[in-house]
Amino acid sequence: MADLALDPLILAGEGWAHYGLVDSGHGRKLERYGPFRFIRPEPQAMWTPRLADWDADGEFVPGSDEDGGGRWHFFREVPREGWPLEWEEVRFTAQCTPFRHLGFFPDMAPVWHWMRGQLDGKPDAQALNLFGYTGVGTLALSKCGPVTHVDASKKSVAAARENAFLSEMQDRPVRWLVDDAAKFTAREVRRGRRYDGIILDPPKFGRGPGGETWRIEEHLAPLIADCRSLLDEDSRFLFLTAYAVRMSSLSLAGLLQEHFTGLPGRIEHGDLAVREDGPDGRLLPTAIFARWTRGE
Repeated sequence: MADLALDPLILAGEGWAHYGLVDSGHGRKLERYGPFRFIRPEPQAMWTPRLADWDADGEFVPGSDEDGGGRWHFFREVPREGWPLEWEEVRFTAQCTPFRHLGFFPDMAPVWHWMRGQLDGKPDAQALNLFGYTGVGTLALSKCGPVTHVDASKKSVAAARENAFLSEMQDRPVRWLVDDAAKFTAREVRRGRRYDGIILDPPKFGRGPGGETWRIEEHLAPLIADCRSLLDEDSRFLFLTAYAVRMSSLSLAGLLQEHFTGLPGRIEHGDLAVREDGPDGRLLPTAIFARWTRGE
């Protein structure tokens, strides 16, 4: 039976040449995305900014409702069709989206490294990326073997395919699927499929390609149960993240503990965070996570 580690962990990402957290505070953050800088809301940045002046190319100003909304305000010209960025060998397009994001989640960089390490030494490892968005994580995992990429958004999957061409990885063994994550996973269980690693980044609320409604409080538990059925004693990991939810990482870990009875290994949980640029950079928490690993 997998052991549950009660003490939380922090997976902290550092900036790299094409991305960095410049500063944060007063409920906002200043980030660099290649040659551009942007300000976005960040409720967890409760402290005072280190810099007196934030020189940005644009800012996302949120709407008045708690569940989202808002718009970008640009102070200088920014390519609306996007611009190229890199993470290691993966190249992709960053773009100011209507949902305040810029086409990828930079706090996932340490997770991409970690997943590669888990699959290291396992030839042709089979990985599943649910809610795969624009495919940066999928392309990072494709270094280890075949990946099945699932997202309900046709636009996101199209962007992921474009990122594969941009990275010159279009010949990698990736299945790009526009599908409802829960329905797809249930079908994979019925087919008797298995995977060596699963990563899932479910939204708080969403809709599938057929109008299916997703609410994390209602639908995450059965999805995790199906994911468990796709793993066996030879599998390596499952990594679950959650953004903007009113729950503890310990609750995610408890869910994994319930469904991973019968598998060896360890269940851990904690926060994802990004460190500000500079020697005195603070850690800005961005999401919670829980993960299962087979271990040695």
